Amino acid sequence: MSSSPVPPPDLGIPLSTSTVSISIINTTTTISGLASSIFYVPSISGAEKMSCPAFSFLIRHPSNRSLLFDLGVRPDHSKEDVLPPALISRITKMGAEITVEKGVRQILEEGGFDAKQLEAVIWSHWHFDHVGDPSTFEPHTALIVGPGFKSRVGPGYPANPEATFLESDYAGRELREISFEEEGVVEIGEFKAFDYFGDGSFYLLDTPGHAIGHLSGLARVTSNPDSFIFMGGDACHHVGELRPSQYLPLPPNISPNPFTCLTSPSTPCPGSLFSPLLPDGDNTKPFYGLSNTGSHFDVDEAAKTIEKIQGADVREDVLVVLAHDNSLTGVVDFFPQTANSFMEKGWVKKLRWLFLREFGKAVGYEREVEGLSDEWLKWNAWKN
Repeated sequence: MSSSPVPPPDLGIPLSTSTVSISIINTTTTISGLASSIFYVPSISGAEKMSCPAFSFLIRHPSNRSLLFDLGVRPDHSKEDVLPPALISRITKMGAEITVEKGVRQILEEGGFDAKQLEAVIWSHWHFDHVGDPSTFEPHTALIVGPGFKSRVGPGYPANPEATFLESDYAGRELREISFEEEGVVEIGEFKAFDYFGDGSFYLLDTPGHAIGHLSGLARVTSNPDSFIFMGGDACHHVGELRPSQYLPLPPNISPNPFTCLTSPSTPCPGSLFSPLLPDGDNTKPFYGLSNTGSHFDVDEAAKTIEKIQGADVREDVLVVLAHDNSLTGVVDFFPQTANSFMEKGWVKKLRWLFLREFGKAVGYEREVEGLSDEWLKWNAWKN
């Protein structure tokens, strides 16, 4: 079923000429072996298991203040007695396999950033693949969390034997909980937004549902014209939960072709190829919906958050980056480079439908692991 797009909402982002510099950090984390149905449904052939990275962000303000948004997984996670027992049990039950090469502090310093000057670490939420190891940063580096963390989530292990994070993550440093009822809170789209620096350059957004106190970030990276980077955390786990949408229908011809490794880069891919995977074949409904397995604190609230993000995701001047989006690798520039020039480099267009390559098996377009050739499947296979 083909539908026309609905005009996107006006996000109403307050005017400002202030910007921040954003670097997307590949935390060297890889999480694999998880059934995708833990987080989203339906299970699509060839994409039943997740294998994903974990991204964080370095946020640098012109005043020399700097923040980190998320930390990935701590590199010593496999050592005995490092993680809380409740977390080890959960990871084992989920069947997760985790590899981490370096901690974020090491990555920062190897890239030439002095981590001693870091003002704060922001946790999008308190799950193990986002909290990293804040204890590797100086005591003056605050830890920022979302609403409800102190009263409904803390304390950490061992004070709370069932906790999945550690007391040492925040011991000896300021633990600051963001309130979306305090001064400096504005409305951006349907989000409550806290203006962190007070100049319109970086906002923390209230994005509840997946976890208590889940936060996202919205950074203005250029002005005149404005452009923004949306740091989504785990507001959703796969861009197939965002796209297509009522604002961004699946197009009849997809370019760049998500299977460019197999076909001519200049040849579009027909959107109709993926229609059987869409709910009711509707080109305005996302491929995935949220699962009800307990992996989301409030499924209904999480679904509302996703709908709100769709209003930003349709825009060419907003780069939406989810924490575990495989599509980024090979397209974006990672730290120590910045992502501020994403519009100039065309990343939104390049990334928008790239996730569809994960559905190659489901649509009958499988690829060999070795000896890959453009001649393996000819373009006319799409037509037959």
